Parts: sequence; structure tokens; C-alpha cells
Amino acid sequence: MTNPVSVLTVPAFQDNYLWLIHDGQHAVVVDPGDAAPILAALNDHGLVLTAILLTHHHADHIGGVPRLLQEYSVPVFGPAHDGIAALTQALSEGDSFQAPGLDLKLRVLDVPGHTKGHIAYVRDGAEPWLFCGDTLFAGGCGRLFEGTPEQMTESLGKLSALPAETKVFCAHEYTLSNLRFALAVEPGNEFLQQRMRDETAKRERGVPTVPSTIGLERATNPFLRSWEPSIGELLAAEGRVSANASPLAVFAALRQWKNNF
Repeated sequence: MTNPVSVLTVPAFQDNYLWLIHDGQHAVVVDPGDAAPILAALNDHGLVLTAILLTHHHADHIGGVPRLLQEYSVPVFGPAHDGIAALTQALSEGDSFQAPGLDLKLRVLDVPGHTKGHIAYVRDGAEPWLFCGDTLFAGGCGRLFEGTPEQMTESLGKLSALPAETKVFCAHEYTLSNLRFALAVEPGNEFLQQRMRDETAKRERGVPTVPSTIGLERATNPFLRSWEPSIGELLAAEGRVSANASPLAVFAALRQWKNNF
């Protein structure tokens, strides 16, 4: 009988979250930008690392891999098209795999935009999970460092289509700043107003605001709501888009506005 899996939150750097998925004995780590807090968490919880999962090539997501591989000879799963040399298992959309040592099956989505080859990991079933790196954030989305608005809207559309109860394990504590922007976009959104109160209270207690859920993001995240007429009307009134702009044009204008917000 295999043990159920759960997710351990490991803070790193100033605002990163690294994720340890474990069953009380074995663990896989998602996006270990720093090895030290992962090694400490493994030691503190009596866990043995069995695999490394990567979503994209940025240093704050892969920087700890060499040190972890010095301590543990484990496979490294990651995106096939994002230029990561350390991979032993290159993945792209349509792939699925059993996480080594765990009762955990994950499937892969291609979610380019933040980087060209970014992927996400999904656990389906009664308690669905999403590990989305820097594509989707609580209340926001990643900057378009390498991809296009078209790619990012398609990527976010895939994530938004997941079941509402899907837990969103994103990689940064950006939530309050994202929600401040969201309120500038949708000041009359009552779900968003309540979310800001709830998340502010969490941060005042020192509690992480993630994981979020897909349902909460659909209701409050402007980057999943560019089709809402009120958002397009507000951007048009401010001269950021033309009247009756497409959802894609609205998304691109939102991302540009957020870059300078």
C-alpha cells in the first residue's frame, strides 16, 4: 500500500516557492532554484529525493540542480525545448509519467510565453494539482521574456480550462502586487475585493497565498479575463486599446500596463 502524497512549501530567495511533493519517505522537487533549503527540508522531514522536475530554464528555477545531483543520483525531468543541459527526461505536451518513488502520475502541458519552451505539470483526479512555474501566478501571469502574447494567451487558456478545484502551485509570492493591479483593472469586481482582503490577512500572518485554485483565478485574475467587456472598455477609455479590441489585444495591453505598473 503506497502512502498518499502531499506538497511541502519551501521558501527560497526573496519571494520564490520551491515545491517538494512527498509521501513521508520519498520526494520529488519542482524547480529547485536553490539547493540549500531543499536539502534542509529533506533532512528535517526525513525524506529521500527521487527526482527533479523543472518547468523552464531561468536560474531561480534550476540553479540548485548541480548541488542536488551531487547529493542524490536522480533523474531530471524538464522541458524538451528550453535549453536545459541537465535533463535526463525531456518532456513536451502529451507526455505523462509516474513520479519516481511516489504514487503520483503527472502529465505535461506546453505553456510557452514566459520562455519559449516552458512546460507545466498536471495531476488529474479527485484532488487535481498544477505546477506552472512562472506562466500563471496568483492574480497574474509571467512576463513575456521570450514568447508572444498569442503564445501566452493560448497557454493561459489551457490552464484556465483545468477543473476549478485544481490547486495552482505557482513559483512566486507576487500575489498582493498582482491583486493591486487587478483592482486597477476591475475595481468593481467583488470577488477580487474579497480576495484582496483574504490574501492581505494571510500575508500579515506570514502565511503563503499559494496555492491558489483555477476557479479563484478565473474569477479574479485579469489575465484570464481579457474577454470581459468591462476590461476592454476600461482600457479603451484610457487609450490603451481601440474600441472593440480583441481579447488578444486586450491581453497584450494588460501585460504592457502591468510591466510598468
